[in-house]
Amino acid sequence: MKPFAPRLFLGTALVATALTLTACEQNLGKGQPLNVVGGYIQMAATPDRPAVGYFTVQGGPRDVQLMAVTSDLAQRVEMHESVKENGVVTMKPLVSADVPAKGKLQFKQGGKHLMIWNINGAAVRAGKLPMQFVFTNNNNERILFDLPIKPAPGGEAAATGETAMDHSKMDHGAMDAEKAPADAAKK
Repeated sequence: MKPFAPRLFLGTALVATALTLTACEQNLGKGQPLNVVGGYIQMAATPDRPAVGYFTVQGGPRDVQLMAVTSDLAQRVEMHESVKENGVVTMKPLVSADVPAKGKLQFKQGGKHLMIWNINGAAVRAGKLPMQFVFTNNNNERILFDLPIKPAPGGEAAATGETAMDHSKMDHGAMDAEKAPADAAKK
C-alpha cells in the first residue's frame, strides 16, 4: 500500500491556496473601505448651547453621501456649514455631504460641523460619544464611531488655545424662526 497522507495534504494545500487567491482577486478592485478616521466634540461654554463636532471621513471605492449623524446619547444632532456671504458668516443646515471616492470629507472649524444638543451626562463623564454615521451606499451603510469629548473652553481647552466655534454671533436664519415660538412659550 502506498502512503496516502502526503497526497491528501498536498490536495488540501492546493484547495486552500486557490480559495485564498480567489478572495484576494475579489478584494483587489475594492480599494480602501469607507471609514471615519478621527475627530472630536468640543463642549460649549454654557450648558444651554450645543456642543460642536468635527471629524474626517475617508472615502471608499465609490462616491457616496453622508446623510446623517446620530447618537442615542444626545437629544439632537444636526449637520451644518458655516458660510461667509457679504462679509457675514451664516450657518446653514446640511441635508447631506459628499464623500469623494478615495478622498476625504472633513467637518472642521469654520466649515462643515455637527451641532449636538444635550449630550447625556454619562457620555460626558466617559469622555466619548458613540455616534452613527449614515451613508447612501450598500442600503444606507452605517459606521459606528466614538467621538472623544473635549471639555468646555475655560479649563484645559483655554490653556491650549483651543476654543469652540461661537454660534451666538452667527445669523441662524430659519433656525431662529423655529426657536422663536418655543422661546415665547417659556415666557
